[in-house]
Amino acid sequence: MSAGLLPGGGPPPRRTLRQLLAADEPVLAPGAYDALSARLVAEAGFPAVYMTGFGAAASLLGRPDVGLLTMTEMVDQARRMVDAVGVPVIADADTGYGNPLNVLRTVRAFEQAGVAAVQLEDQVTPKRCGHMEGKQVIPADDMVAKVRAAVAARTDPDLVLVARTDAGATEGLEAAVSRARRYHEAGADVLFVEAPQTEAEVEAVAEQLAGVPLLFNWAEGGRTPPMPLDLLRDLGFRVVIFPVSTLLAATWALREVLAAVRRGGTPALSMDRLVPFGEFLDFIGLPEVGELESRFA
Repeated sequence: MSAGLLPGGGPPPRRTLRQLLAADEPVLAPGAYDALSARLVAEAGFPAVYMTGFGAAASLLGRPDVGLLTMTEMVDQARRMVDAVGVPVIADADTGYGNPLNVLRTVRAFEQAGVAAVQLEDQVTPKRCGHMEGKQVIPADDMVAKVRAAVAARTDPDLVLVARTDAGATEGLEAAVSRARRYHEAGADVLFVEAPQTEAEVEAVAEQLAGVPLLFNWAEGGRTPPMPLDLLRDLGFRVVIFPVSTLLAATWALREVLAAVRRGGTPALSMDRLVPFGEFLDFIGLPEVGELESRFA
């Protein structure tokens, strides 16, 4: 489902996400790294889009996810995605870009951008991708203060706050679960224990945090083992994200077509594998533009 250039009907995306979280099925949210990939996720029929910080760094900077993007750059990217789709957007807000005062501004900015959920994590600044080496975390008390600030900052109670802990890599799984529990007590709506390294660890997270909405990161090629959706459903995970499938697929496809052009001198031999130009124009909304031109010209 894609958003048009004019406001449409239907329930607000934040309320929709709240309803999805209360339903029986996990919310499947593939990652998107820009407005086009967000539109493709929505077109495929998924109920939500995950704005991946890893993908945003790769898309905007051509660099790894090591805390190089600023808050305003990430908010601008989130706003473009929200404008492109009609489904809820779950936005990666990294560490909140500073202390609790910074978190106040960060959450307000993402809320004003229209996202349905804001994800905050307990790494030090600058952060790293959750499946890279060299992560460090701030004291649990400091993250609790950030979560409390995030709760105070939101003006729409339907805005979902996701609290992520990366402490498993530095302090062990039990410490990570303990931190997550404290973040929930501070007001986080959804808990995200990043990068458990075995199926047993995933099951332990689900068991020890039973009754709290949990997010599972199906990180393609990351440290967490791939797990079937049926098992994640049985364990009680409420959100499952696939953060970089679209990014990796796009990289593969671009390499393929560029290699073909390099070999043949033109894209002629690749045309049967490309989306037809007219179909692409329809997908990105040219017919709507024509209707609006006729209406307002």
